[in-house]
Amino acid sequence: MKELTLKSYYADLHVHIGRTIHNQPVKISASNNLTITNIFHYVREKKGLDLVGVIDTHVPEVIEEIDQLLESGECKELDGGGISNGSVTLLLGSEIELYDDNCSGPIHVLCFLPTLKRMRQFSEWYAQFVKNRTLSSQRMYIQAKELQKKVAEFGGLFIPAHVFTPFKSLYGKGVNKSLTEVFDPNLIDAVELGLSSDTSMADTIDELNAYTFLTNSDSHSLEKIGREYQELGLAEPTFEELKKALKSDQGRCVKANYGMNPRLGKYYTTICRSCDSRIDYAVPCPECGSKKVVKGVSERILEVSGKQQYSPNINRPPYIYQVPLEYIPGLGPKTLERLRKRLYNDMYIIHQATFEELIDNSNKQVAELILQLRHGKLGIEPGGGGTYGRVVVSPPKND
Repeated sequence: MKELTLKSYYADLHVHIGRTIHNQPVKISASNNLTITNIFHYVREKKGLDLVGVIDTHVPEVIEEIDQLLESGECKELDGGGISNGSVTLLLGSEIELYDDNCSGPIHVLCFLPTLKRMRQFSEWYAQFVKNRTLSSQRMYIQAKELQKKVAEFGGLFIPAHVFTPFKSLYGKGVNKSLTEVFDPNLIDAVELGLSSDTSMADTIDELNAYTFLTNSDSHSLEKIGREYQELGLAEPTFEELKKALKSDQGRCVKANYGMNPRLGKYYTTICRSCDSRIDYAVPCPECGSKKVVKGVSERILEVSGKQQYSPNINRPPYIYQVPLEYIPGLGPKTLERLRKRLYNDMYIIHQATFEELIDNSNKQVAELILQLRHGKLGIEPGGGGTYGRVVVSPPKND
């Protein structure tokens, strides 16, 4: 019997749709350029990802656009699930804003379905519980466990989204301290961390130790696709192979998580929104007396876990800090476009390009910063309160 060969594939599983084929809004806060067709082309030509999870494919006009791509022959539906244009596999997902009686506030979850037929069926069922299924992330008043059972019935994947962000997440509101208060733990397929946390932070919470962690972009624009992603070990880039990888089944696995340093995330530290002070969590703000204080993810995780420090799990795949190329100081749009044109795509630039290739197509400073990015050595000024952190370039040392 021939031994199965597994390959590495890069995947970002949280990308929104801005507009439909008929120019109707889907995710109101997303770019109008975020369409199914544009995502296919941009991911293939600029980003170099192999799988992309589009989480607004429950929308009827989005399904219509996918149908047109299939009918024209530009794309095909894979036997193992997913829609392929020959270079990129699109996975069919839906992000839902869940209101469960046991929640202290809304929780965002991701539901992925294996085929377009299943997504149509899910969309029809979903329409019973929301006001407008033509928009993204709609409020759904249903018990979480009922939703989980329906996703499992359709052969899908259920993933709590950006679980630590202060708003619309499992642990973010300050009351929920256990996923078992809301979900059936046996019907969770993975956990998405979000931009302000990483593996070592999440593993501080014991009940998460059993789940595979995902790192995704939650992209609202084409450029933000791939700012976080994972490397998967799969036989082929399909839904069924991803499902196996999340369970570490038959050798399939998440080989590495590539995420922004949590300090770059816009909710990492506690911030007073009135005076912009970074503080230890307290209401009112000890600096100005305001009650507009947003608790940082770094504090919230330790609060939930009851521990004093983060606890890395040596059995996890590596979590490798990456900085999106657009964050690199001195790397402007024209230089970035030249790098992409001459050096294939972002995945090649970030992971494989030699120093000589980088300097030939940019300059010494940019080339050095990209190599520092690759090895997780860039300086960070932390974000908080809704403002992203930033990369800090240290001045050169005098000899």
